[in-house]
Amino acid sequence: MTVHFIGAGPGAADLITLRGRDLIARCPVCLYAGSIVPQEMLAWCPPGARIVDTAPMSLDEIEAAFVFAHQAGRDVARLHSGDLSLFSAVAEQVRRLDRHGIPWTLTPGVPAFAAAAALIGRELTVPEVAQSVVLTRVSGRASKMPEGENLAAFAATGATLAVHLAVHAVDRIVAELTPVLGADCPVAIVVRASWPEERAIVGTLGDIAARLASEPAERTAMILVGRALAAQDFRESSLYDPAYQRRFRDRSFVGDTTVVAPRTVQPGAGGDPDLPETGADDEPTGFPLARE
Repeated sequence: MTVHFIGAGPGAADLITLRGRDLIARCPVCLYAGSIVPQEMLAWCPPGARIVDTAPMSLDEIEAAFVFAHQAGRDVARLHSGDLSLFSAVAEQVRRLDRHGIPWTLTPGVPAFAAAAALIGRELTVPEVAQSVVLTRVSGRASKMPEGENLAAFAATGATLAVHLAVHAVDRIVAELTPVLGADCPVAIVVRASWPEERAIVGTLGDIAARLASEPAERTAMILVGRALAAQDFRESSLYDPAYQRRFRDRSFVGDTTVVAPRTVQPGAGGDPDLPETGADDEPTGFPLARE
């Protein structure tokens, strides 16, 4: 018996991974966060499956459900929204499973910040504008922020900020970030990204509070802040530059035509011929190596 924690993605049922869907289909027990996991996913549960909405349950009650399934020898699909690595409360659940000696697995999901970026049609890392993304939140009732982790400090790095679980605190966010980033810094509040009713409220730190007031949103929203959200006149990455040479992309030039020489990758050699290598010899002087 195993408890399978599954990142159900940001909302749209077809954004779950194939592995996640297949695990749901073979587990006779499904525990899901009913307020933020789409009902369509429950149709994948096998006939006769025990389906439990954990939204009204305490951690103790969820633990008891795991133990009951373990004693019955029944695998559990435990669905959480987004990706399990972020604000999922998985850490406290697996700690309790470990105390009982109950096996568990983690299956990643599409994170909400990625769905939010897709809706507004923006890359969060733009060359020489922002190359880092800070995934954060503000202090709330569930837990406070550790000392030293604050929006102003993160903003000072120039990174794009993806602020979770904070639409109720827009005024506080604006007050903390404006002195650092300026009132003209771009902001997007993406509400229920990938759900049928998804929408984006786009503005700046100077006007986003007023825009939100005219288009209210109370929950399930992602706040993106940073210059990358509106960057236009930026330097292109050198990754696809014709002069960019690397180990797995041999090029020869015939007049104005670039010919890409095919390369055979030996079995077991590792690597992807279409991905950059990490060796220092692959990065020409003056050409920063772009990576995900």
